[in-house]
Amino acid sequence: MADPQPPAGPGFVVREARDEDWPRMWPILHDVITEQRTFAYDPGMSEHDAKRTWLVAAPARVVVAADADRVLGTANMYANRPGPGSHVASGSLVVAEHARGTGVGRALTTDMISWARGNGFAAIQFNAVVDTNRAAVDLYESLGFGTLGTAPGAFRHPVLGDVGLRIMWLDLRPPTRGTG
Repeated sequence: MADPQPPAGPGFVVREARDEDWPRMWPILHDVITEQRTFAYDPGMSEHDAKRTWLVAAPARVVVAADADRVLGTANMYANRPGPGSHVASGSLVVAEHARGTGVGRALTTDMISWARGNGFAAIQFNAVVDTNRAAVDLYESLGFGTLGTAPGAFRHPVLGDVGLRIMWLDLRPPTRGTG
């Protein structure tokens, strides 16, 4: 397990998740899942199923943004698909409601980008970014992600009804030079 990274924001670090973090990760995941506004997980998902889904095994990775023992957010990251799709990374991240707007999401996303680059992935693909989740869309765009397309009405928002799901992409390959 790597040592915690230098502070990623005001008073917190992004570090590898530990077994003892799960009881502080679950309430954040549970809140995001049950509010049904930004994550396409079953709102009736049990803690057991959430833990099995979220805590991906190596070589994938799970991190937390933590202020001492207080978990402010968490992310997982992995190959988007096996075999011929394994050169593209993917992942998910959630931020505690009280920590939104404080740089936690940005720190988790930049950590994911660094992890993907360091592990030789060609790109990162987010498969299902809810179109009305402006905070996430704006954050990802500010970090260089583009929207490849939007599946119209693919997400049932509890207030807005059927809204789009974006596929967002960040190419990590070095730019190629023209041959002249």
